[in-house]
Amino acid sequence: MPAASPLRVLFATPELAPWVKSGGLGDVSAALPSALRAEGADVRLVVPAYPALLDAARVARVAARISQPGGALQSARLLYVESGFGAPLYLVDCPEYYRRPGTAYQDAEGRDWDDNALRFGLLSRIAALLAGSASPLDWRPQVLQCHDWPAALAPAYLHHDNGPRAATVMTVHNLAFQGNFDAQLVGALGLPPAAYSMEGVEFYGRLSFLKAGLYYADRITTVSEQYAEEIQHPEYGCGFEGLLHHRRDRLSGITNGIDTALWDPAADTCLAERYDLRHIGRKAANKSALQQRVGLTVDARAPLLGTVGRLTHQKGIDLLAACVPDIARLGAQLVVLGTGEKSLENAYRELAAAYPGVVATHIGFDEPFAHLIEAGSDIFVMPSRFEPCGLNQMYSLRYGTPPVVRATGGLVDTVVPATPENLAAGTANGFSFMAAEPPALREAIEQAVRAWREPAVWRALQQAGMRADFSWRRSAERYLSVFRSIAAH
Repeated sequence: MPAASPLRVLFATPELAPWVKSGGLGDVSAALPSALRAEGADVRLVVPAYPALLDAARVARVAARISQPGGALQSARLLYVESGFGAPLYLVDCPEYYRRPGTAYQDAEGRDWDDNALRFGLLSRIAALLAGSASPLDWRPQVLQCHDWPAALAPAYLHHDNGPRAATVMTVHNLAFQGNFDAQLVGALGLPPAAYSMEGVEFYGRLSFLKAGLYYADRITTVSEQYAEEIQHPEYGCGFEGLLHHRRDRLSGITNGIDTALWDPAADTCLAERYDLRHIGRKAANKSALQQRVGLTVDARAPLLGTVGRLTHQKGIDLLAACVPDIARLGAQLVVLGTGEKSLENAYRELAAAYPGVVATHIGFDEPFAHLIEAGSDIFVMPSRFEPCGLNQMYSLRYGTPPVVRATGGLVDTVVPATPENLAAGTANGFSFMAAEPPALREAIEQAVRAWREPAVWRALQQAGMRADFSWRRSAERYLSVFRSIAAH
């Protein structure tokens, strides 16, 4: 009996780490296709041809030239890149939209591009084209997976086109980012007027890319089981809770994995000294190196707290700022790495000035430095108000750095709090708190510091975290199960 042919999956995404990345989506876009291919799937990506990707694509051929009849979308070339990115790429080459300074979404001053609807409308339109009957390519996907709002209009295009098409999966990395634009853009984007309705792309009087994906996709996935439950309720649903609850039989939560080759303390070249589960004591050299690098008092007896990420309200960074006097009172230290809201960036600069030797702030993004913080910190802090999945808590666990997290989203699915029962069972690997308020975070930090001062308890927490399997394999298997259940043949 002949072997079954590989499942063909087209992965539409606006980001691809390390070349184009604003958060976890870029990391997932790099790691998940490789994991799916390792499980035997034929996965290809369609991504805008940003300058960084064009520079990295040494050998690219023109696979198609795509015009846009009707609407205001620009024409584009489709470049095919066979290797060098973990999976074959189709780059949407439209210089007018993508060859710009700044990030995928914003200019160098942090302002959203005025034409983001058209820029990502083109990405969605071409993803739909490649997944439909009019594709100019010989390779035809059975499943189109659309990642976050910039690719979410694709299921709407496919719904309103005739002919056979791939099945569609809408994957939500953060429901708060929705891609909502003026309703007058419906025609410019090449959608029929009928698409603009409650049973379509209309969302509170605006055109919503994300609503299109949530409404029209055959399946919806999000990046943790807990978050899939949370977004069906008003507190986290961002206005979509009714639709998501209605489609709950089509909604799955699949917790992200991490790149365990890139994030491996035994092989990490960014560290002062490498270590593993059997040699956790070597971790101490990274703490000294981190304290010295950021200008903190070099003191092995001071518990060192670290945090890496966006300095935003969502991430609860303001809650942590309010706890700095208590961190100092505990004889602890804090190092912060990230960028975000200007008021929070300035608040942390002021805290570093007010608490020299105790608080260190680095405004910016520095991947090697982030690795050193994960290894050099004793405790990692993630006080997010909501967190669809989160990756840093898994990096921390793998690096033997027990995290303090708020009990929300993927943090619930990955961090086992150090309750007496969990400690007795040997499953505890971190600390959590419920209320998004400074006193609750303060209590959790104090609990973590007390545990840090009990070496046997702390070593058990470290070992539980480092033993956990956070690889992409299990997640990839679950995605494949979803894909196979809907795959067009």
